[in-house]
Amino acid sequence: MGVFSRLRDIVNSNINSMVEKAEDPEKLIKLMIIEMEDTLVEIKSSAAGVMASRKKASRNLDDLRSKAEDWGQKAKLAMRKDREDLAREALSEKHYLLKQADIQENELSGFDVLVDQYQNDIRQLEEKLTEAREKHRILVQRHIHAMGARRVQSQIRRAESQGAFARFEHLEQRIDRVEAEAELVNYGRKPSLDERFRAMQEEEEVERELDEIKAQAEAEKE
Repeated sequence: MGVFSRLRDIVNSNINSMVEKAEDPEKLIKLMIIEMEDTLVEIKSSAAGVMASRKKASRNLDDLRSKAEDWGQKAKLAMRKDREDLAREALSEKHYLLKQADIQENELSGFDVLVDQYQNDIRQLEEKLTEAREKHRILVQRHIHAMGARRVQSQIRRAESQGAFARFEHLEQRIDRVEAEAELVNYGRKPSLDERFRAMQEEEEVERELDEIKAQAEAEKE
């Protein structure tokens, strides 16, 4: 496939549509970028060749016009010297050079058209290449996020399959049971003799402090 055929296919392509239909979008877009870069190199090389040819044609045109002007001056000189024969030959040479200059000028115009076309092609291809690179960047980011999410889901499924959560629940039930057994140790137990005397002493102390507070309050009223 020629470079211009590839260029037309690339410029007219719908990248989003191609990516959506591809089995491996990231690989496809990467191959498209490589093809675009290669095509761009070829087009720029061809454009450089045309621009070099245009410069050469421009120099040739200037040279032909300069020589035609020179033969015109020689014809005038011959007439001043009464050499009409030489003047005729000089003018003949001048007109031949002017015809060659016209041909060269037409060729130069053709080069101008080609240069403009190349510049337009390069611009379109660079825009398409920028679009493809941006699409590839987005696909890479989506791939990275997808792989991260896949790893997380894989770890969750692995934990579930290995019964990790079931073991946690079993451990929690064991702790609840131990706590309940600890609460039942003192449930319904008859207080010891020491415990009953300590309770009586605490009750007596409370009553004593209460009597003191009452006596103090009565004294303040008097």
